[in-house]
Amino acid sequence: MRVLAVASQKGGSGKTTLAGHLAVQAERAGLGPVALLDMDPQGTLAPWAGARTARSPSFAATSVTRLAADLEGLRERGVRLVVIDTPPALTVAIQAAIHLAELIVVPTRPSPHDLHAVGGTVDLCERSGKPMLFVVNAATPHAALTADTAVALSRHGTVASVTVHQRAEYAESMADGRTVMEVAPESAAAQEIEALWDGVSDRLEKNFRRTVFTTGTLGGGHGVVRATAHSFGRRVLS
Repeated sequence: MRVLAVASQKGGSGKTTLAGHLAVQAERAGLGPVALLDMDPQGTLAPWAGARTARSPSFAATSVTRLAADLEGLRERGVRLVVIDTPPALTVAIQAAIHLAELIVVPTRPSPHDLHAVGGTVDLCERSGKPMLFVVNAATPHAALTADTAVALSRHGTVASVTVHQRAEYAESMADGRTVMEVAPESAAAQEIEALWDGVSDRLEKNFRRTVFTTGTLGGGHGVVRATAHSFGRRVLS
């Protein structure tokens, strides 16, 4: 089971919308079962999840004290991917999510204030030794500040090749428990999320392959561990 956390100390960065969309797109890509966990005490994702008519991804609220046990329970149920939405502050909740996740997606709006605020999240990831993927979020199309933000973030880590732009479709779809892929599958917004998920999925797979290669072989050298595409932790002996 792979664990992805969407984290940023900055409120209004778009974590909740991005977490919901990535979880749904992972299911659409055939990588389910997917579970979405909400660590925000205000339960920002709960109304959206409650309004969904689709049965996937599964949704549950969790807390710092329950997170590890909840993840283990999801693993035992056969869940292949967990997406964790975190609260908008540098709290122990974010620390716990980063500690238990394999990849941290850090959405950042293209503004000087958001760039200044990203440092705390970067510090937590670096202290935990966890890889980050910055996502320039809610950007204005063709604005110079969007490119400047990507350049500034690249000094601290990898920036997603896909920029998520400010589009009314995101808020409109979340209002009734859906996503842009379900409301307008041919839209530019849906294409952004699909391409973004492809990048996130590739990063998760690369992290898994790196782990496999550093562990060498299993069974006294009788079989080499290899990863299959989108295996999300499944090990195949050859």
